[in-house]
Amino acid sequence: MTDPPFSLFHPLANLFPLIEGADFEALVADVRANGLREHIVVHEGLILDGRNRFRAAVAADLIAAEIPARGSAPFTQHFSRYLPDRDGDALAFVISKNLARRHLNESQRAFVAAKIANLTQGRPGSEKQANLPVKQRDAAQLLNISERSVRSAAVVRDKGTPELQHAVETGKIAVSEAAKAAKLGAEKQTEIAAAAEAGKANVVRTAIKRETRDDREVALAAKQRDLPQQKFGVILADPEWRFEPWSRATGMDRAADNHYPTSCTEVIASRDVAAIAADDCVLFLWATAPMLPQAFVVMGAWGFDYRSNFVWAKDRVGTGYWNRNRHEHLLIGIKGRPPAPAPGTQWDSLIHASVGAHSAKPDGFHELIEAYFPNLPKAELNCRGKARPGWVAWGNEAEQAA
Repeated sequence: MTDPPFSLFHPLANLFPLIEGADFEALVADVRANGLREHIVVHEGLILDGRNRFRAAVAADLIAAEIPARGSAPFTQHFSRYLPDRDGDALAFVISKNLARRHLNESQRAFVAAKIANLTQGRPGSEKQANLPVKQRDAAQLLNISERSVRSAAVVRDKGTPELQHAVETGKIAVSEAAKAAKLGAEKQTEIAAAAEAGKANVVRTAIKRETRDDREVALAAKQRDLPQQKFGVILADPEWRFEPWSRATGMDRAADNHYPTSCTEVIASRDVAAIAADDCVLFLWATAPMLPQAFVVMGAWGFDYRSNFVWAKDRVGTGYWNRNRHEHLLIGIKGRPPAPAPGTQWDSLIHASVGAHSAKPDGFHELIEAYFPNLPKAELNCRGKARPGWVAWGNEAEQAA
């Protein structure tokens, strides 16, 4: 089925989306059975109202795919002229006709309003207000939606790909979500629009959140790297916790002091970590099960609020008083508003990994952090050995990356 040329439709009529799919097929069947019950209205040689009826009549072989000459039998039978004295303002006429017979959702109406905003072309030149643009506020009132929705639709109008705009016009995606998608690249917009057209609402929301989150992480990284004094958006810390055994005389063979120098909680908490933390920063803080209370004290002293944690499940059991420990916690704290991982990208909170040298942590946790924050400047405190590429290391055993 070939549609009539789009050029036959008046610009004001094209503010509204055409009927598609099953709804249009039903209209064709009705026109084929009952003919045109209402005239197609023509203004300035173009169809102002009745585009869908015209398309259906053409598809039903009731009329030709053209506007007949005024006064001819085909024109008189199926067409009529728009008369300002009778029909009023052309824009108001189109809006009234479409809203009366179309069930458009708020996002569809918002997109129509965005197209109306600042519109001057196509309005009757005899009107006093013909050359004045329609303000967003007025367009919102005409379509009975909020100005906020119109502003979102304007973003889609100005920055959205044709596919994304079509998804809004056909009611497949909310204009608020589309406005977020419109700020992404054209390829991502097209992918999101395709998911919306397929009815995958959850996929759309997740994709938009993921992409906007990733864009924010990139922008935040650039801002932090431009600071005159190096600040970090990610800090990984593995403090040299001093865990007191029941007896320092008999228990020191199993204490951390036997492997590396340790510090009391007060000393660790007094470190000026805030001086290297960016305004929006994530802290990953290692803590053993018995040292959790002290770890929360340190996190607060450094200026971070606790959010969640990962658990390292080790491949062999260790020592302990109340039980034999075989896990450690990697606590997550935030300062400011760093971007949380996008939905669907979060790692499992329980991570199984082998035990290495005393107190050494598996590389998988570095990889986790790098996957979450590939662009933010990263610092590792109490690093043992060579710093990973892209990280700055601090500690008695730290070596900077080449």
